Amino acid sequence: MKLDFDISNYIEKIQKSSSYFHTFLNTKNLAAGVLVLQPGEEDTQEPHDSDEVYFILKGDGFLRIKNKDYLIEKNKMYYVEKKVEHFFHGNKRELVVLYFFGGPDS
Repeated sequence: MKLDFDISNYIEKIQKSSSYFHTFLNTKNLAAGVLVLQPGEEDTQEPHDSDEVYFILKGDGFLRIKNKDYLIEKNKMYYVEKKVEHFFHGNKRELVVLYFFGGPDS
């Protein structure tokens, strides 16, 4: 199993694909990935089966959790419980986020 991860490689992979996210670690107890949204790009994710944490690497905008908007700030982390509706929106700059699931990314 891979034990070190170069996030810049996954960001480059996303930029060359039609997806805006990439899960680079996916086990039964933990999943991790990176999400990249360009200005105006829609975040189409659905509620997940595991709790999730987002860590903002760069960008702006909002994270809506249960109909409440939270202002995005670099180096800030956000927690979302499993099965709770949430999505990023309103970014005017490229948004880059690390995400971690307390279980597999399903």
